[in-house]
Amino acid sequence: MIAAVGVSVRVGGALLVDDVSLELGVGEVLVLVGPNGAGKSTLLGALAGDVAVAGGEAVLDGRGVGQWRAVEAARRRGVLVQQNSVSFPFDVRAVVEMGRAPWRGTDAEDEDEVAVASALADTGVEHLADRAYPTLSGGEQARVALARVLAQRTPVILLDEPTAALDVQHQELVLSLAHRHAGNGGGVLVVLHDLSLAAAHADRVAVLDRGKLVAIGPPAEVCTADLLSAVYRHPVEVFPHPRTGAPVVLPVRSREEQP
Repeated sequence: MIAAVGVSVRVGGALLVDDVSLELGVGEVLVLVGPNGAGKSTLLGALAGDVAVAGGEAVLDGRGVGQWRAVEAARRRGVLVQQNSVSFPFDVRAVVEMGRAPWRGTDAEDEDEVAVASALADTGVEHLADRAYPTLSGGEQARVALARVLAQRTPVILLDEPTAALDVQHQELVLSLAHRHAGNGGGVLVVLHDLSLAAAHADRVAVLDRGKLVAIGPPAEVCTADLLSAVYRHPVEVFPHPRTGAPVVLPVRSREEQP
Protein backbone atom coordinates (compact mmCIF):
# COMPACT_ATOMS: atom_id res chain seq x y z
CA MET A 1 0.00 0.00 0.00
CA ILE A 2 2.91 2.29 0.80
CA ALA A 3 6.62 1.56 0.77
CA ALA A 4 10.07 2.99 1.34
CA VAL A 5 12.53 1.84 -1.31
CA GLY A 6 16.10 2.61 -0.24
CA VAL A 7 14.94 5.88 1.33
CA SER A 8 17.56 8.25 2.75
CA VAL A 9 16.85 11.66 4.26
CA ARG A 10 19.38 14.40 5.01
CA VAL A 11 18.58 17.49 7.03
CA GLY A 12 21.24 20.15 7.48
CA GLY A 13 23.95 17.74 6.44
CA ALA A 14 22.89 15.09 8.94
CA LEU A 15 21.82 11.69 7.62
CA LEU A 16 18.57 11.03 9.55
CA VAL A 17 17.33 8.06 7.51
CA ASP A 18 19.88 5.79 5.86
CA ASP A 19 18.83 3.54 2.96
CA VAL A 20 15.65 2.15 4.54
CA SER A 21 13.38 -0.23 2.66
CA LEU A 22 10.08 -1.52 4.03
CA GLU A 23 6.50 -1.84 2.89
CA LEU A 24 3.09 -1.74 4.49
CA GLY A 25 0.82 -4.55 3.34
CA VAL A 26 -2.94 -4.69 2.96
CA GLY A 27 -4.58 -5.57 6.27
CA GLU A 28 -1.44 -4.85 8.28
CA VAL A 29 -0.54 -2.80 11.35
CA LEU A 30 3.18 -2.07 11.07
CA VAL A 31 4.79 -0.39 14.09
CA LEU A 32 8.03 1.62 13.95
CA VAL A 33 10.08 1.65 17.14
CA GLY A 34 13.52 2.88 18.09
CA PRO A 35 15.28 5.28 20.46
CA ASN A 36 15.03 9.05 20.25
CA GLY A 37 16.67 10.29 17.08
CA ALA A 38 16.40 6.92 15.32
CA GLY A 39 14.58 8.49 12.35
CA LYS A 40 11.07 7.16 12.97
CA SER A 41 9.16 10.42 12.49
CA THR A 42 11.42 11.45 9.63
CA LEU A 43 10.75 8.17 7.82
CA LEU A 44 7.01 8.56 8.39
CA GLY A 45 7.22 12.10 7.00
CA ALA A 46 9.04 10.82 3.92
CA LEU A 47 6.37 8.17 3.36
CA ALA A 48 3.70 10.83 3.72
CA GLY A 49 5.43 13.01 1.15
CA ASP A 50 5.99 15.78 3.67
CA VAL A 51 9.77 15.27 3.96
CA ALA A 52 12.05 15.38 0.92
CA VAL A 53 14.19 12.30 0.32
CA ALA A 54 17.87 12.51 -0.58
CA GLY A 55 17.93 9.01 -2.04
CA GLY A 56 15.55 6.21 -2.90
CA GLU A 57 11.81 6.69 -3.20
CA ALA A 58 8.64 6.62 -1.13
CA VAL A 59 5.93 4.82 -3.09
CA LEU A 60 2.21 5.24 -2.53
CA ASP A 61 -0.28 3.06 -4.38
CA GLY A 62 2.28 2.12 -7.02
CA ARG A 63 3.61 5.63 -7.72
CA GLY A 64 6.22 7.85 -6.14
CA VAL A 65 4.61 9.95 -3.42
CA GLY A 66 5.87 13.11 -5.10
CA GLN A 67 4.13 12.18 -8.35
CA TRP A 68 0.68 12.56 -6.78
CA ARG A 69 -1.00 15.93 -6.59
CA ALA A 70 -1.57 16.93 -2.95
CA VAL A 71 -5.30 16.25 -3.10
CA GLU A 72 -4.74 12.89 -4.78
CA ALA A 73 -2.29 11.84 -2.08
CA ALA A 74 -4.74 13.02 0.60
CA ARG A 75 -7.38 10.67 -0.81
CA ARG A 76 -5.00 7.75 -0.42
CA ARG A 77 -3.27 8.34 2.89
CA GLY A 78 -4.17 10.12 6.11
CA VAL A 79 -1.44 11.43 8.40
CA LEU A 80 -1.46 12.13 12.13
CA VAL A 81 1.61 14.12 13.22
CA GLN A 82 2.90 14.52 16.77
CA GLN A 83 1.93 18.18 17.10
CA ASN A 84 -1.74 18.87 16.41
CA SER A 85 -1.95 22.62 16.86
CA VAL A 86 -4.94 24.55 15.53
CA SER A 87 -4.40 28.27 14.95
CA PHE A 88 -8.01 29.36 15.38
CA PRO A 89 -10.62 28.42 18.02
CA PHE A 90 -12.53 25.99 15.81
CA ASP A 91 -14.96 23.70 17.56
CA VAL A 92 -14.25 19.99 17.58
CA ARG A 93 -16.75 19.15 14.86
CA ALA A 94 -15.14 21.70 12.53
CA VAL A 95 -11.68 20.20 13.16
CA VAL A 96 -12.91 16.71 12.31
CA GLU A 97 -14.71 18.03 9.23
CA MET A 98 -11.32 19.21 7.93
CA GLY A 99 -10.57 15.57 7.25
CA ARG A 100 -13.22 15.59 4.53
CA ALA A 101 -11.57 18.42 2.54
CA PRO A 102 -9.87 16.11 -0.03
CA TRP A 103 -13.27 14.80 -1.11
CA ARG A 104 -14.86 18.17 -1.78
CA GLY A 105 -16.47 18.23 -5.21
CA THR A 106 -16.48 14.43 -5.57
CA ASP A 107 -19.22 11.84 -5.13
CA ALA A 108 -17.65 10.93 -1.77
CA GLU A 109 -18.72 14.33 -0.46
CA ASP A 110 -22.14 12.75 0.13
CA GLU A 111 -20.49 10.70 2.91
CA ASP A 112 -19.26 13.74 4.84
CA GLU A 113 -21.90 13.78 7.56
CA VAL A 114 -21.73 10.05 8.21
CA ALA A 115 -17.91 9.99 8.13
CA VAL A 116 -17.62 12.81 10.65
CA ALA A 117 -20.26 11.36 12.99
CA SER A 118 -18.62 7.93 12.87
CA ALA A 119 -15.16 9.35 13.57
CA LEU A 120 -16.43 11.36 16.55
CA ALA A 121 -18.15 8.29 17.98
CA ASP A 122 -15.27 5.88 17.34
CA THR A 123 -12.78 8.08 19.17
CA GLY A 124 -15.15 8.84 22.02
CA VAL A 125 -15.27 12.60 21.51
CA GLU A 126 -18.81 13.09 20.21
CA HIS A 127 -19.77 14.73 23.54
CA LEU A 128 -17.07 17.35 22.83
CA ALA A 129 -18.32 18.22 19.34
CA ASP A 130 -19.33 21.78 20.24
CA ARG A 131 -16.31 22.53 22.44
CA ALA A 132 -13.54 24.81 21.18
CA TYR A 133 -10.53 22.67 20.31
CA PRO A 134 -7.99 24.81 22.27
CA THR A 135 -9.98 24.31 25.51
CA LEU A 136 -9.50 20.53 25.45
CA SER A 137 -6.94 18.56 27.38
CA GLY A 138 -3.93 17.16 25.56
CA GLY A 139 -5.45 13.69 25.46
CA GLU A 140 -8.77 15.00 24.16
CA GLN A 141 -7.00 16.98 21.45
CA ALA A 142 -5.09 13.85 20.44
CA ARG A 143 -8.33 11.90 20.01
CA VAL A 144 -9.93 14.72 18.01
CA ALA A 145 -6.88 14.82 15.74
CA LEU A 146 -7.23 11.07 15.21
CA ALA A 147 -10.94 11.54 14.46
CA ARG A 148 -9.99 14.00 11.72
CA VAL A 149 -7.74 11.36 10.13
CA LEU A 150 -10.41 8.66 10.42
CA ALA A 151 -13.00 10.95 8.84
CA GLN A 152 -10.68 11.31 5.85
CA ARG A 153 -11.40 7.63 5.05
CA THR A 154 -8.16 6.78 3.27
CA PRO A 155 -6.84 3.26 2.65
CA VAL A 156 -3.49 4.06 4.30
CA ILE A 157 -3.15 5.73 7.70
CA LEU A 158 0.18 6.99 9.09
CA LEU A 159 0.18 7.72 12.83
CA ASP A 160 3.08 9.38 14.65
CA GLU A 161 2.94 8.70 18.39
CA PRO A 162 -0.88 8.60 18.55
CA THR A 163 -0.89 7.25 22.13
CA ALA A 164 1.66 9.62 23.70
CA ALA A 165 -0.86 11.83 25.52
CA LEU A 166 -3.39 9.11 26.28
CA ASP A 167 -4.31 7.02 29.31
CA VAL A 168 -4.39 3.23 29.17
CA GLN A 169 -8.04 3.04 28.11
CA HIS A 170 -7.57 5.36 25.17
CA GLN A 171 -4.24 3.85 24.13
CA GLU A 172 -6.04 0.56 23.68
CA LEU A 173 -8.90 2.32 21.88
CA VAL A 174 -6.57 3.93 19.35
CA LEU A 175 -4.79 0.69 18.54
CA SER A 176 -8.03 -1.27 18.33
CA LEU A 177 -9.21 1.30 15.77
CA ALA A 178 -5.97 0.75 13.86
CA HIS A 179 -6.65 -2.99 13.79
CA ARG A 180 -10.23 -2.44 12.67
CA HIS A 181 -9.06 -0.25 9.81
CA ALA A 182 -6.53 -2.86 8.75
CA GLY A 183 -9.12 -5.60 9.07
CA ASN A 184 -11.37 -3.70 6.67
CA GLY A 185 -8.68 -3.84 3.99
CA GLY A 186 -6.60 -0.82 4.92
CA GLY A 187 -3.07 -0.49 6.21
CA VAL A 188 -1.75 1.38 9.26
CA LEU A 189 1.82 2.41 10.01
CA VAL A 190 2.32 3.60 13.59
CA VAL A 191 5.27 5.14 15.40
CA LEU A 192 5.32 4.10 19.08
CA HIS A 193 7.74 4.46 21.97
CA ASP A 194 6.10 1.92 24.26
CA LEU A 195 7.72 -1.38 23.30
CA SER A 196 5.22 -3.58 25.10
CA LEU A 197 2.35 -1.73 23.44
CA ALA A 198 4.04 -2.18 20.07
CA ALA A 199 4.62 -5.90 20.66
CA ALA A 200 1.03 -6.43 21.77
CA HIS A 201 -0.59 -4.71 18.79
CA ALA A 202 1.74 -4.94 15.80
CA ASP A 203 1.47 -7.49 13.03
CA ARG A 204 5.10 -6.61 12.36
CA VAL A 205 7.59 -4.42 14.19
CA ALA A 206 10.30 -2.41 12.40
CA VAL A 207 13.24 -1.32 14.56
CA LEU A 208 15.21 1.76 13.56
CA ASP A 209 18.52 2.80 15.07
CA ARG A 210 20.58 5.82 14.00
CA GLY A 211 18.61 6.05 10.78
CA LYS A 212 19.03 2.41 9.78
CA LEU A 213 16.50 -0.40 9.72
CA VAL A 214 18.06 -3.05 11.95
CA ALA A 215 15.18 -5.55 12.18
CA ILE A 216 11.67 -6.11 10.88
CA GLY A 217 9.29 -8.97 11.48
CA PRO A 218 6.68 -10.40 13.85
CA PRO A 219 6.96 -9.08 17.43
CA ALA A 220 8.03 -12.45 18.85
CA GLU A 221 10.99 -12.56 16.45
CA VAL A 222 12.06 -8.92 16.68
CA CYS A 223 11.41 -8.01 20.32
CA THR A 224 14.29 -9.91 21.88
CA ALA A 225 16.29 -8.82 24.90
CA ASP A 226 19.60 -8.89 23.02
CA LEU A 227 18.43 -6.80 20.08
CA LEU A 228 16.48 -4.23 22.08
CA SER A 229 19.20 -3.88 24.73
CA ALA A 230 21.72 -3.13 21.97
CA VAL A 231 19.46 -0.68 20.13
CA TYR A 232 18.34 1.23 23.23
CA ARG A 233 21.77 1.03 24.90
CA HIS A 234 20.13 -0.07 28.12
CA PRO A 235 19.50 -3.62 29.29
CA VAL A 236 15.93 -4.82 28.89
CA GLU A 237 14.21 -8.05 29.75
CA VAL A 238 11.54 -9.67 27.62
CA PHE A 239 9.06 -12.28 28.76
CA PRO A 240 5.77 -13.60 27.35
CA HIS A 241 2.52 -12.17 28.63
CA PRO A 242 0.92 -14.87 30.81
CA ARG A 243 -2.39 -14.76 28.93
CA THR A 244 -1.66 -13.63 25.36
CA GLY A 245 1.94 -14.75 24.95
CA ALA A 246 2.86 -11.38 23.42
CA PRO A 247 6.32 -10.10 24.38
CA VAL A 248 6.39 -7.81 27.41
CA VAL A 249 9.42 -5.51 27.40
CA LEU A 250 10.74 -3.92 30.58
CA PRO A 251 13.95 -2.04 31.33
CA VAL A 252 16.30 -3.69 33.79
CA ARG A 253 16.25 -1.51 36.89
CA SER A 254 18.78 -1.57 39.69
CA ARG A 255 18.17 0.15 42.99
CA GLU A 256 20.36 0.43 46.01
CA GLU A 257 18.92 -1.46 48.92
CA GLN A 258 16.94 0.74 51.23
CA PRO A 259 17.80 0.68 54.96
